[in-house]
Amino acid sequence: MQGIEQEFFIDTKIGKLLIGVSQNKIAKISFNQPNNSLKGVKPKVVTNLENQLLEYFNGHRKTFQIEYSLKGTEFQKEVWQKLLDIPFGRTMSYGKLAAQLGDVKKIRAVANAVGKNPIPIVIPCHRVVGMHGNLTGYIGGLSNKKFLIELESNKQLGLF
Repeated sequence: MQGIEQEFFIDTKIGKLLIGVSQNKIAKISFNQPNNSLKGVKPKVVTNLENQLLEYFNGHRKTFQIEYSLKGTEFQKEVWQKLLDIPFGRTMSYGKLAAQLGDVKKIRAVANAVGKNPIPIVIPCHRVVGMHGNLTGYIGGLSNKKFLIELESNKQLGLF
């Protein structure tokens, strides 16, 4: 895969996201972006993602159907694929995810791969939590992780 060829900002309920496109596929989603705008017409893949995120945040979408391109090691890609198996509205511990990947001792490697997910929300790394359900690190910040989990589960976590 080549590097990011184009970048576009989209507004969501959790703030401005920077969307990176490579070979007309989504390659990056970054949180907490400054209030900037980039020139140019958004390609269909970005408009499609923007519409699906709107549906997701409004409670009308549980999965995403977009074309994406992932850059990472084979192990990272295996972890990211497993994240797609975590059902909407559910969470899974890093330990259980490591066990599903064949070795509970790889928990740190799994946590590292989860943290390097280039397209959060679409690949739902926010659904991975600590051993007792506690919220642990998230590339978009713990407040966004809490928001996404609550959005999907319709329950208040009582954190923050």
